[in-house]
Amino acid sequence: MTEADGLRQRRPLRPQVVTDDNRTPEAKGGSSFSGRVFRATFLMLAAFLTIPLLGALVLLDSPIDPEPLSFKEPPLFLGVLQPNTKLQQAERLFENQLVGPESIANIGGEVKLLLSSETPIEGRKMSFLNDLTVTRDGRKIYFTDSSSKWQRRDYLLLLMEGTDDGRLLEYDTQTKEVKVLLDHLRFPNGVQLSPAEDFVLVVELAMVRIRRFYVSGLMKGGADVFVENLPGFPDNIRASSSGGYWVSMAAIRANPGFSMLDFLSERPFLKKVIFKLFSQETVMKFVPRYSLVLELSDSGTFLRSLHDPEGQVVTYVSEAHEHSGHLYLGSFRAPYLCRLRL
Repeated sequence: MTEADGLRQRRPLRPQVVTDDNRTPEAKGGSSFSGRVFRATFLMLAAFLTIPLLGALVLLDSPIDPEPLSFKEPPLFLGVLQPNTKLQQAERLFENQLVGPESIANIGGEVKLLLSSETPIEGRKMSFLNDLTVTRDGRKIYFTDSSSKWQRRDYLLLLMEGTDDGRLLEYDTQTKEVKVLLDHLRFPNGVQLSPAEDFVLVVELAMVRIRRFYVSGLMKGGADVFVENLPGFPDNIRASSSGGYWVSMAAIRANPGFSMLDFLSERPFLKKVIFKLFSQETVMKFVPRYSLVLELSDSGTFLRSLHDPEGQVVTYVSEAHEHSGHLYLGSFRAPYLCRLRL
């Protein structure tokens, strides 16, 4: 063969494109097998998690049987409600020496039993005695029974269910008689006499409002709404030196923002599912620690607000009690009291 013949027989090298068609049967089979294993594992894991969950939803009973509740859009956190950090200026008292000091009072003298919670009132037991206020002459005591079904340890279940079996009652220390003044309240909580003692204010926590019941004067025996659509879920109410009232809130209805409790209020099915799967303690971990104390005028308008947006100092605030130029702040979970100079 001549050199010219050898050059004519050479072929130029061309790049080869590797496609699925070029793979060996073994490679194709291995890839397909790995995909099947992955899908099977994923489906088994999904079934492993889903089947017990569905079983729990079907078989477990929910401790609550809520009804849908409808609220107005919360007030905007502007103006008087503008967020601040004033509550973070408070000092802690008796830290780690107390367990949930929910309420504060100036007391002295002996302690005696006036009325047992075992005593049925109009055929119903008192399971959740909550707050009270006393006339200056000491004769009348107005108090709330938050529920005849739920007890204090079940406060979150009562809030979520919104049971309307709460009552405002009156106890006469001379005659020993007990009267029901208001019935069918949804989680009645704090109660406070007006300075003139002509009406009693009662916090209706699950309805984010404050009711008023007239105990003297031309309106005696009548009732109305003192203030509604509060910016949070109110706990106790106490008199302020301005002639108005302090209202404490351990959970707010953020606006702008998102309120989980408002969202759930119209979705009873979701409430039932949540408490089928989680305990009260677990659910409380998802509630933001935003403490808010609101001062109301004698007519119910907002005067000023004190905030601790992260609950850094004042956590789960339950009461604001004014005394000698200070605001003493109770809590239903914190191991201390707080004191804020006004």
